[in-house]
Amino acid sequence: MNHSQTRFAQALLDPAQACPGGLYAWNGSDPAERFGIYRNNVVVSLVDALAQTFPVVQELVGEAFFRAMARLFVQAQPPRTRVMVWYGADFAAFVESFEPAASVPYLADVARLEMCRVRAYHAADAAAVAPEALQAALADPQQLAQLQLQLHPSLQVVASQFAIVSLWAAHQGLLQVADVDPALPQTALVFRRGLEVDTLEISAAAGGFMAALQQGSSLLAAAGADSTLDLPAILALLIRQQLITRIHTGELPHGYHHP
Repeated sequence: MNHSQTRFAQALLDPAQACPGGLYAWNGSDPAERFGIYRNNVVVSLVDALAQTFPVVQELVGEAFFRAMARLFVQAQPPRTRVMVWYGADFAAFVESFEPAASVPYLADVARLEMCRVRAYHAADAAAVAPEALQAALADPQQLAQLQLQLHPSLQVVASQFAIVSLWAAHQGLLQVADVDPALPQTALVFRRGLEVDTLEISAAAGGFMAALQQGSSLLAAAGADSTLDLPAILALLIRQQLITRIHTGELPHGYHHP
């Protein structure tokens, strides 16, 4: 990007900056006026994109507050790629540090959950292993100590001090908002089956176990010594939802990257 392009991009998202020099309108109209209209359209489009990604966040604070907050985010963190589906990846961190939103302490974690749903929807496909293959591996003492489970690329865990799963569900019409206690800690499991993204509440221990598997820990190491961990129930959930995509021992295969 040359100097002129840089100045144009900076002025486009900063209303305090004047219209860049050297602009001309084909019909002789005022370039500054036309640039102002273009600037507003760009910002509005980016705010609209954030509203589509974070609909529950918007409902929690109201459209006016959300759009004002999103506009500041757009000015601070403009898109860095043409792939707009990922725009807003840093929005939760912005919300967390946005002082006017401090009275809604769970807002940032709800944003994290909604962004995870976007990531899950666009994650790669992967076929599940047969349950019989997992049962055979678990029954083999020689493999068990080194056994590793590779989870579906769409699977993500969001642990929160707040009731993010219930808050999200209430805004889908699955629960009554009045029945939700936001101060109740919850851990969310987000994944995709086919074209549908699911969001389930799991225990904190189950969330830690799955996160450890994603980081390459063996089955036994991921299970650790947490007495609250119900390993059979977690494995049953992963099998039922077709979220185990590979069984192996030792190092992960060359070229594999953790999600």
